[in-house]
Amino acid sequence: MTITALHALDVVVALRLAESPGADFRTLAEDLALSVSTTHAAVKRLMLAGLVRPTGAGVGAVNRHALLEFLEHGVRYAFPAAAGTPTRGVPTAHSGPVFTDVMDAADALVWEDPQGTVEGRALVPLLPRAGQLVKRAPATYALLTAVDALRVGRARERDIARRYLREVLKVPSPSQPSTV
Repeated sequence: MTITALHALDVVVALRLAESPGADFRTLAEDLALSVSTTHAAVKRLMLAGLVRPTGAGVGAVNRHALLEFLEHGVRYAFPAAAGTPTRGVPTAHSGPVFTDVMDAADALVWEDPQGTVEGRALVPLLPRAGQLVKRAPATYALLTAVDALRVGRARERDIARRYLREVLKVPSPSQPSTV
């Protein structure tokens, strides 16, 4: 029996696919700076986990409810993170774009990157070369910084990140009636 666990980069593939439902493997791979075979393997693991559903054509469709549930309740346990040493990099978590208008991030968290513009404590990203998302896929960058807030944030940051992810993934909150 083969047991296949999700890899950290699978979360980013799911986020990008949720954003670009019609994308093919090559486009996903280019957007995320991954190989096509790595992207294909990630989608297969996401399907096994029930986070992506097979479709008649294309890569598949994200199970938005399941993905949100995993992000809200599982990502911090499956892929724990801790702030590391001071470095220069790309802002993430409460320092990222989702929080710009809501919080003053005095203690910045960053993905280490020599091209980065912010000094802060290093956080290992779920995706190698995650700093490239700022230019390659800005919306995915914002989503991933919200996921990092779920991984390392305090209650307030996690709540803001949950609301943002719920809105972007178009999953109604439990108190909202479903329009589906």
